[in-house]
Amino acid sequence: MFLCGYFISDSKKYNEFSCKESLSMSLVRLNIRGISYSQTQNGAYALILSEVDGERKLPIVIGAFEAQSIAIALEREIKPPRPLTHDLFKNFAERFEIVIKQVIIHKLVDGVFYSSIICERDRIEEIIDARTSDAIALALRFKAPIFTYRNILDQAGVFLQQSDAEIMNPDGSSEEELENVTIESKGTSSESAYSKMTLDELNDQLAQAVESEDYEKAAKIRDEISNRE
Repeated sequence: MFLCGYFISDSKKYNEFSCKESLSMSLVRLNIRGISYSQTQNGAYALILSEVDGERKLPIVIGAFEAQSIAIALEREIKPPRPLTHDLFKNFAERFEIVIKQVIIHKLVDGVFYSSIICERDRIEEIIDARTSDAIALALRFKAPIFTYRNILDQAGVFLQQSDAEIMNPDGSSEEELENVTIESKGTSSESAYSKMTLDELNDQLAQAVESEDYEKAAKIRDEISNRE
Protein backbone atom coordinates (compact mmCIF):
# COMPACT_ATOMS: atom_id res chain seq x y z
CA MET A 1 0.00 0.00 0.00
CA PHE A 2 1.45 3.37 -1.00
CA LEU A 3 1.14 6.49 1.05
CA CYS A 4 -1.74 8.69 0.05
CA GLY A 5 -2.58 11.82 1.92
CA TYR A 6 -1.60 12.58 5.48
CA PHE A 7 -2.12 10.48 8.55
CA ILE A 8 -4.36 12.07 11.15
CA SER A 9 -3.18 10.73 14.50
CA ASP A 10 -6.35 11.57 16.43
CA SER A 11 -8.82 9.72 14.25
CA LYS A 12 -6.33 7.41 12.49
CA LYS A 13 -8.02 8.01 9.15
CA TYR A 14 -6.72 9.34 5.85
CA ASN A 15 -7.79 12.68 4.51
CA GLU A 16 -9.97 11.68 1.55
CA PHE A 17 -9.15 14.66 -0.60
CA SER A 18 -5.39 14.33 -0.06
CA CYS A 19 -5.64 10.62 -0.77
CA LYS A 20 -7.27 11.18 -4.17
CA GLU A 21 -4.76 13.90 -4.98
CA SER A 22 -1.81 11.65 -4.10
CA LEU A 23 -3.12 8.76 -6.15
CA SER A 24 -2.87 10.98 -9.21
CA MET A 25 0.89 11.34 -8.67
CA SER A 26 3.23 8.50 -9.59
CA LEU A 27 5.94 7.26 -7.25
CA VAL A 28 9.58 7.08 -8.26
CA ARG A 29 11.93 4.61 -6.60
CA LEU A 30 15.26 5.95 -5.36
CA ASN A 31 18.66 4.46 -4.56
CA ILE A 32 21.43 5.93 -2.44
CA ARG A 33 24.21 7.26 -4.67
CA GLY A 34 26.55 8.75 -2.11
CA ILE A 35 27.25 10.94 0.90
CA SER A 36 29.60 13.90 0.86
CA TYR A 37 30.66 16.59 3.30
CA SER A 38 28.68 19.78 2.84
CA GLN A 39 30.92 22.69 1.95
CA THR A 40 28.09 25.14 2.45
CA GLN A 41 26.85 24.09 5.90
CA ASN A 42 29.36 23.41 8.65
CA GLY A 43 28.92 19.98 10.24
CA ALA A 44 26.35 18.87 7.66
CA TYR A 45 26.48 16.25 4.93
CA ALA A 46 24.73 15.87 1.60
CA LEU A 47 22.92 12.60 0.97
CA ILE A 48 22.59 11.95 -2.77
CA LEU A 49 19.61 9.86 -3.89
CA SER A 50 19.27 8.68 -7.49
CA GLU A 51 16.12 7.64 -9.35
CA VAL A 52 16.27 3.98 -10.34
CA ASP A 53 14.93 4.40 -13.88
CA GLY A 54 16.42 7.77 -14.71
CA GLU A 55 19.39 10.10 -14.41
CA ARG A 56 18.16 12.65 -11.90
CA LYS A 57 19.67 12.98 -8.42
CA LEU A 58 17.99 14.26 -5.28
CA PRO A 59 20.44 15.96 -2.87
CA ILE A 60 19.33 16.18 0.77
CA VAL A 61 21.27 17.92 3.55
CA ILE A 62 21.52 15.74 6.69
CA GLY A 63 23.34 15.87 10.02
CA ALA A 64 26.63 14.19 10.84
CA PHE A 65 25.06 11.55 13.11
CA GLU A 66 22.52 10.52 10.49
CA ALA A 67 25.19 10.45 7.78
CA GLN A 68 27.28 8.21 10.01
CA SER A 69 24.35 5.89 10.69
CA ILE A 70 23.49 5.60 6.98
CA ALA A 71 27.12 4.93 6.04
CA ILE A 72 27.46 2.22 8.68
CA ALA A 73 24.30 0.52 7.41
CA LEU A 74 25.82 0.46 3.92
CA GLU A 75 29.34 -0.51 4.94
CA ARG A 76 29.38 -4.06 6.26
CA GLU A 77 33.05 -3.78 7.21
CA ILE A 78 32.24 -1.62 10.25
CA LYS A 79 30.46 -3.56 12.99
CA PRO A 80 29.45 -1.46 16.02
CA PRO A 81 30.06 -3.38 19.26
CA ARG A 82 26.74 -2.04 20.57
CA PRO A 83 23.61 -1.02 18.63
CA LEU A 84 23.32 2.55 17.43
CA THR A 85 19.99 4.36 17.80
CA HIS A 86 18.65 3.11 14.47
CA ASP A 87 19.90 -0.42 15.17
CA LEU A 88 18.13 -0.30 18.53
CA PHE A 89 14.90 0.78 16.83
CA LYS A 90 15.20 -2.15 14.43
CA ASN A 91 15.79 -4.60 17.27
CA PHE A 92 12.82 -3.16 19.14
CA ALA A 93 10.56 -3.34 16.07
CA GLU A 94 11.55 -6.91 15.27
CA ARG A 95 10.91 -8.00 18.84
CA PHE A 96 7.31 -6.84 18.45
CA GLU A 97 7.03 -8.13 14.86
CA ILE A 98 6.85 -4.69 13.28
CA VAL A 99 8.20 -4.48 9.73
CA ILE A 100 9.02 -1.35 7.75
CA LYS A 101 7.57 -1.88 4.27
CA GLN A 102 8.73 1.30 2.57
CA VAL A 103 9.72 4.93 3.01
CA ILE A 104 8.17 7.75 1.01
CA ILE A 105 9.53 11.28 0.73
CA HIS A 106 6.15 12.91 0.27
CA LYS A 107 6.63 16.66 0.69
CA LEU A 108 9.15 19.46 0.12
CA VAL A 109 8.59 22.79 1.86
CA ASP A 110 11.16 25.60 1.95
CA GLY A 111 13.97 23.19 1.15
CA VAL A 112 12.97 20.70 3.87
CA PHE A 113 11.99 17.16 2.84
CA TYR A 114 9.22 15.41 4.77
CA SER A 115 9.02 11.62 4.86
CA SER A 116 6.76 8.88 6.11
CA ILE A 117 7.55 5.34 7.18
CA ILE A 118 4.98 2.74 6.17
CA CYS A 119 5.15 -0.13 8.63
CA GLU A 120 3.09 -3.26 9.23
CA ARG A 121 2.18 -5.49 12.15
CA ASP A 122 -0.39 -8.27 12.08
CA ARG A 123 -1.28 -7.22 8.51
CA ILE A 124 -2.24 -3.75 9.73
CA GLU A 125 -0.38 -0.85 8.14
CA GLU A 126 0.45 2.38 9.90
CA ILE A 127 2.07 5.57 8.62
CA ILE A 128 4.63 7.29 10.85
CA ASP A 129 6.03 10.75 10.24
CA ALA A 130 9.83 10.90 10.30
CA ARG A 131 12.78 13.03 9.34
CA THR A 132 14.03 11.92 5.94
CA SER A 133 17.49 11.05 7.26
CA ASP A 134 16.06 8.82 10.01
CA ALA A 135 13.59 7.22 7.60
CA ILE A 136 16.37 6.31 5.16
CA ALA A 137 18.64 4.99 7.92
CA LEU A 138 15.81 2.67 8.98
CA ALA A 139 14.89 1.71 5.41
CA LEU A 140 18.43 0.46 4.90
CA ARG A 141 18.28 -1.69 7.99
CA PHE A 142 14.95 -3.20 6.99
CA LYS A 143 15.96 -3.46 3.32
CA ALA A 144 12.86 -1.41 2.51
CA PRO A 145 12.51 0.55 -0.76
CA ILE A 146 12.67 4.35 -0.81
CA PHE A 147 10.27 6.37 -2.96
CA THR A 148 9.36 9.95 -3.70
CA TYR A 149 6.63 11.53 -5.79
CA ARG A 150 7.49 12.55 -9.32
CA ASN A 151 6.51 16.16 -8.71
CA ILE A 152 9.08 16.40 -5.88
CA LEU A 153 11.77 15.00 -8.16
CA ASP A 154 10.69 17.47 -10.86
CA GLN A 155 11.03 20.29 -8.34
CA ALA A 156 14.28 19.38 -6.56
CA GLY A 157 15.96 16.78 -8.78
CA VAL A 158 19.10 17.58 -10.73
CA PHE A 159 20.69 15.99 -13.79
CA LEU A 160 24.23 14.72 -13.66
CA GLN A 161 26.32 13.70 -16.63
CA GLN A 162 28.89 11.00 -15.95
CA SER A 163 31.67 13.41 -16.84
CA ASP A 164 30.50 16.02 -14.34
CA ALA A 165 32.51 16.35 -11.15
CA GLU A 166 29.85 18.18 -9.19
CA ILE A 167 26.12 18.23 -8.66
CA MET A 168 24.09 21.23 -7.69
CA ASN A 169 21.69 21.58 -4.80
CA PRO A 170 18.31 23.22 -5.51
CA ASP A 171 19.65 26.44 -3.95
CA GLY A 172 22.59 26.49 -6.35
CA SER A 173 25.31 25.34 -3.93
CA SER A 174 27.58 22.56 -5.12
CA GLU A 175 28.37 19.25 -3.43
CA GLU A 176 31.11 16.87 -4.46
CA GLU A 177 29.53 13.61 -5.64
CA LEU A 178 31.09 10.32 -4.54
CA GLU A 179 31.00 7.23 -6.75
CA ASN A 180 31.15 5.11 -3.60
CA VAL A 181 29.35 5.84 -0.35
CA THR A 182 31.77 7.55 2.01
CA ILE A 183 31.84 10.14 4.75
CA GLU A 184 34.52 12.72 4.08
CA SER A 185 36.03 15.46 6.18
CA LYS A 186 37.36 18.65 4.68
CA GLY A 187 40.54 17.97 2.76
CA THR A 188 41.74 14.84 1.00
CA SER A 189 43.11 11.61 2.37
CA SER A 190 46.62 12.65 1.29
CA GLU A 191 46.40 15.50 3.79
CA SER A 192 45.42 13.12 6.55
CA ALA A 193 47.82 11.55 9.02
CA TYR A 194 46.37 8.21 7.96
CA SER A 195 48.13 8.50 4.59
CA LYS A 196 51.46 7.95 6.34
CA MET A 197 50.37 4.72 8.05
CA THR A 198 50.85 1.19 6.78
CA LEU A 199 47.84 -1.02 6.05
CA ASP A 200 48.49 -3.00 9.23
CA GLU A 201 48.52 0.20 11.26
CA LEU A 202 45.35 1.39 9.58
CA ASN A 203 43.56 -1.88 10.32
CA ASP A 204 44.63 -1.64 13.97
CA GLN A 205 43.38 1.95 14.11
CA LEU A 206 40.10 0.91 12.48
CA ALA A 207 39.54 -1.82 15.08
CA GLN A 208 40.28 0.62 17.91
CA ALA A 209 37.95 3.27 16.48
CA VAL A 210 35.08 0.77 16.19
CA GLU A 211 35.74 -0.54 19.70
CA SER A 212 35.61 3.00 21.12
CA GLU A 213 32.50 3.74 19.00
CA ASP A 214 34.20 6.60 17.14
CA TYR A 215 32.49 5.78 13.86
CA GLU A 216 33.35 9.01 12.09
CA LYS A 217 37.04 8.24 12.64
CA ALA A 218 36.43 4.64 11.57
CA ALA A 219 34.82 5.83 8.34
CA LYS A 220 37.83 8.03 7.51
CA ILE A 221 40.24 5.16 8.14
CA ARG A 222 38.07 2.83 6.09
CA ASP A 223 38.16 5.33 3.22
CA GLU A 224 41.98 5.47 3.36
CA ILE A 225 42.16 1.68 3.25
CA SER A 226 39.71 1.57 0.32
CA ASN A 227 41.70 4.17 -1.60
CA ARG A 228 44.83 2.03 -1.36
CA GLU A 229 43.03 -1.12 -2.46
